[in-house]
Amino acid sequence: MSGVTAERRAASTKRPRRIARTFALLGVFAAAAIVVLAVVVTRESGATLSADSAGLAHLQLQPLAGTLSEARAFGPDGQAIPLRLSQNVLMPLSTLTPGEQVTVDVVIRRPGALGWALGSTRTERLTVRAPVAQITSRWETVSGGAPVTVSFAQPVAAVAYRSDGRTTRLTLPQPQSVVTLGHFLAAGTVSVAAAARPWERLGKRTAVTWFPASALPVAVVNPAPGSTLTPAQAIRLTFSRPVVDVLGTDRPPLPSGTQGTWRTIDSHTLLFHPTGLGAPLGSQLRLALSAPVMVTGPSGTAAQTTRAISWTVPLGTTLRLHQLLAQAGYLPLDWTASGAPVANTPIAQTAAAVDPPAGTFTWRYPNTPPELKALWNADNANAITKGAVMMFENEHGLAVDGLAGPAVWAALLHNTIIGGRHTGVYNYVYVHRNIPQKLTLWSGGHVVLTSPGNTGVPAAPTQLGTFQVFEHIPVGTMSGTNPDGSSYNDPGIKWISYFNGGDALHSFNRASFGTPQSLGCVELPLASAAKVWPYTPIGTLVTIEN
Repeated sequence: MSGVTAERRAASTKRPRRIARTFALLGVFAAAAIVVLAVVVTRESGATLSADSAGLAHLQLQPLAGTLSEARAFGPDGQAIPLRLSQNVLMPLSTLTPGEQVTVDVVIRRPGALGWALGSTRTERLTVRAPVAQITSRWETVSGGAPVTVSFAQPVAAVAYRSDGRTTRLTLPQPQSVVTLGHFLAAGTVSVAAAARPWERLGKRTAVTWFPASALPVAVVNPAPGSTLTPAQAIRLTFSRPVVDVLGTDRPPLPSGTQGTWRTIDSHTLLFHPTGLGAPLGSQLRLALSAPVMVTGPSGTAAQTTRAISWTVPLGTTLRLHQLLAQAGYLPLDWTASGAPVANTPIAQTAAAVDPPAGTFTWRYPNTPPELKALWNADNANAITKGAVMMFENEHGLAVDGLAGPAVWAALLHNTIIGGRHTGVYNYVYVHRNIPQKLTLWSGGHVVLTSPGNTGVPAAPTQLGTFQVFEHIPVGTMSGTNPDGSSYNDPGIKWISYFNGGDALHSFNRASFGTPQSLGCVELPLASAAKVWPYTPIGTLVTIEN
């Protein structure tokens, strides 16, 4: 009996233990099931927002994720961007700028049970930038007859290019990475803008240059070689190969007198930027290259192999010469600009030299002699012009020839910029050759002196016309040939102002004055000659008339 009782007691002890293990196993299985269920729910309720190759963003919802409740987009300034959902792609309904940063928020409403457990909604955020269409090659070689094409780093939806002041827009039926612009001249440059997406504005313009095929490097030069170049005009050299491969680190040396600097615009382009007065007016600007290059103008015409490029820099216009001489007090006229005056800067003054501003000339003095007025022409060089230039040259240490060449223009522009002005009044001498012959000295609006004088005898008459005093000496020796072939040599002649070859205003000892007695000069009594001489510096006009 005792053995049976012991077995029963052992069996009754094992049952609770088996039940406990069973419940433990059931707990483990339940926990595992919960974990699996959580994993499945997590995996199947996900929502992702990512960049899209066509739209602004792509929304991916798993089966248990729920439904899209709201989608919002904002620009960098916080301005709302309306959206449209199409096949899980969010498309902007307003036009964006390439490179513009956009923040996209989507709100997902979870299904009931999950919403109770995890919250009714979840929010996903994505920050993207509108794509930028990058041109992969800005310098292309185009064989004769082939069209110009532009390559991009990614397909683009629209392209616009500007040439000859006109913009052409191409809307592509399908995005393309290589776009054909069309047939153009042998060389040229267009500015190209593109949009990578249909919902973008066109991006920034980029210059694209093409070159004719050549074994040598090609340089497209603007302005064209051999053309006219204004002093303040920039020069652009665009090479088919990188500048360092063509010229190394050298830059074309500047001709003497030319002011400016070279700038590297990009790996293929050099820009000469004038400074100061730039290239001298009336000069040849010649740039020497360190290697032979095929050079052509912007249109690709007249291509030639050379190691030098030249342009002609024109002289300033006669009208502007008159304006500056008037402003500086070398003319018997004043000049007033119709609009704002030209700025006293080198760039402004050199630009005005070739493109003068509008304005009005007025006579400076009352009672201006009609003989002097008759000489004036604002648009054409005349006797007044030559006299003023000679006076300016003499006062500024230049060779006196009355011609407004490069040296005169450079000095005149400098004088204008610093506000220099001739301080004297305007003087004019006119001589009546009819008997009784007399000289009249006019200065600053007044007749200073009228004196009898002697002009040339019939065998050596004083030439009619208007001349400029070119030599001015207080005393000298006058020599020459008499009408009969003999020579004369008269020392000690006082108050000499040469105006036409050997003809001069000067004193001479005569018994009478007022009749032809000289050998072409205008002889005056000593007192009259002494008074006239200070008024006849180099450049003073002398008119001989009947």
